[in-house]
Amino acid sequence: MHALYKSQLTSLPLLNQGKVRDLYDLDDDHMLIVTTDRISAFDVVLPTPIPGKGKLLTEMARFWMHQTESILPNQLAEDVILADHLTHDELAQMDGRAMVVRKLKPLPVEAIVRGYLVGSGWQEYQQTGQVCGHTLAKGLKLAEKLPEPLFTPSTKAEVGEHDENIDFQAVVDLIGQSKAEAIRDLSLKLYRFAADYAQQRGILIADTKFEFGEDAEGRIHLIDEALTPDSSRFWPASTYTVGENPPSFDKQYIRDYLLSLDWDKTDPGPELPQKVVEKTLEKYQEAESRLMDNA
Repeated sequence: MHALYKSQLTSLPLLNQGKVRDLYDLDDDHMLIVTTDRISAFDVVLPTPIPGKGKLLTEMARFWMHQTESILPNQLAEDVILADHLTHDELAQMDGRAMVVRKLKPLPVEAIVRGYLVGSGWQEYQQTGQVCGHTLAKGLKLAEKLPEPLFTPSTKAEVGEHDENIDFQAVVDLIGQSKAEAIRDLSLKLYRFAADYAQQRGILIADTKFEFGEDAEGRIHLIDEALTPDSSRFWPASTYTVGENPPSFDKQYIRDYLLSLDWDKTDPGPELPQKVVEKTLEKYQEAESRLMDNA
């Protein structure tokens, strides 16, 4: 499959270009999300695309939106015919990477849920005994399953900036008590549902992030993407061991490669070798296959 690093749609106005997604204005009520093959690590967009990743993420995002419809509504607008808005060549350029969604007001919080002690949560725990305001028991080990999943939100950074972990009170300050409680409870419910589903298919969801938006009536919807290798840490259950950082079906392979380089985690990021590109795509494809085949 060809790589799509940046979409070029002249038929629609470009609204925004994020780390991975290009957003286009479709009409008064809808927009088009194009999930490109760009990949980011440490909040830096890397110059090397992962061919086919955008299509895979789009398929997985749509899959999880349907799987979680009983928990909350989502942004999908599948009654809109994309061919009415794009040229034949533009449709070919998208090649499964586009998703029509309703326009909703995004809430300014990355709703992260951690089920295992790893990553920045592990680092903070070692220093303070806490994770984003949650005080944990002493003596926990790397990659240990937490007694209960934790809601550990962060800010939503602009491209080139770094997300910052915040506590629940900071979420309340941003969006108010009732909305903060709603997205916390929805995030935990979504995580528990997905973690149980994935574990039955040999994958542990160590942590993941959700994003939410609200409609004109204030109803909260699941937006952006959810439960993909770009937004989650997926571990193979068969090789999971407490005290070790397991190999994962996500961006960790790229992060590990980048950590082996003399790079300061600022833009511009380094080019990725072909072997790293291929291995990353293989991991994404295995996650998709395990989660979506025979669903």
